[in-house]
Amino acid sequence: MNYILFDGPSRNNLLPFTFTRPVADIRVGILTIREKWEVYLGTTTTTITEDYLSDKFPMVEMDENVMINASFLPNLELVEMIRDLKENQAIFKGEEVIAFFTKEAQEDINFNDYEAFEYNDELLKIENTWDIFSKNEDAIQDDFNFLTKNRKSQPIPSSNNVIDAQNIFIEEGASLEFTTLNASTGPIYIGKNAEIMEGAVIRGPLALCDEAVIKLGAKIYGATTIGPGSKVGGEVKNAVLFANSNKGHEGYLGNSVLGEWCNLGADTNNSNLKNNYAEVRLWNYETEGFAKTGLQFCGLMMGDHSKCGINTMFNTGTVVGVSANIFGSGFPRNFVPSFSWGGNSGFTSYLTKKAADVAKRVMERKNVEFTKGDENIFEHIFEETKKYRRN
Repeated sequence: MNYILFDGPSRNNLLPFTFTRPVADIRVGILTIREKWEVYLGTTTTTITEDYLSDKFPMVEMDENVMINASFLPNLELVEMIRDLKENQAIFKGEEVIAFFTKEAQEDINFNDYEAFEYNDELLKIENTWDIFSKNEDAIQDDFNFLTKNRKSQPIPSSNNVIDAQNIFIEEGASLEFTTLNASTGPIYIGKNAEIMEGAVIRGPLALCDEAVIKLGAKIYGATTIGPGSKVGGEVKNAVLFANSNKGHEGYLGNSVLGEWCNLGADTNNSNLKNNYAEVRLWNYETEGFAKTGLQFCGLMMGDHSKCGINTMFNTGTVVGVSANIFGSGFPRNFVPSFSWGGNSGFTSYLTKKAADVAKRVMERKNVEFTKGDENIFEHIFEETKKYRRN
């Protein structure tokens, strides 16, 4: 069977992260949503997404296909239901479709003609940016259970101070010495060739993905995900970093999400709680205004390739778009559009040619190519977000 992941109605609520990727390629827990579906299904998937992303994330359609709403995370029961789908059958959660069977020749889908199956149990669903960190504890636990089942962890070196060792899993090639690992509050997963440097203190749940690094003396609280190739130092609580992003120095990051290829300068701090303890509002690209999150704790949402200078301060509930460059004293405003250059004293447009040159240099350090397709995505985002910039 051919499985295709589609963005669904949540796509705009997950901006700025879906400016540069389909919903399926958001990381939450240990794996991206696509990786979760592929390990559960035992096969590769393709994508239906925005036209400007489709060259980088293509769709492969065959005679028989199952379309899956990528905002839903898989579990064994749901995957079995999906495997059993036949022609003109669909699975729903309330009013929203989870998955449906389709043939290549079908041009229009009318669910009134489908046999509908209701999924009644609880499901993890990522439909807002803040879900990425607020549901990360459950996502780490689910991924940990699935990935480590019937497998044996690498041994924990004896120099480490460990609580609840049975709740810690270390992949091949990982290195850690003279650290404190407390897995009594949730699992700790340490990926292939990952490193935890001396003096780090970690309280689970933690997902330290392949080749990621926790630096000397870092203090990490759950539920935190440090994506492949990312580096983290200082103090971090309930944050998700996608791949190849760095918060390498002292400073606080809490209840936050960083996309790929981000960098926070030394002593950068974000607030995750308003002084009046009120509900946090975040910029919403759909309504072009600030929307309620229902959360008292909510920090920084930063899109791919964005960076900030040393001693940057972010207000509670700040949204930074793609490829923004923030520096200077004081707090920048709590919505920084994509391709903005500046800070509290004002912003100018960060031209895509300059942004692309920086992205190429950054990615070359990890032997990753910034392609012409990536450049075209930059150009599209620049034009799409022009209305938010003042010049």
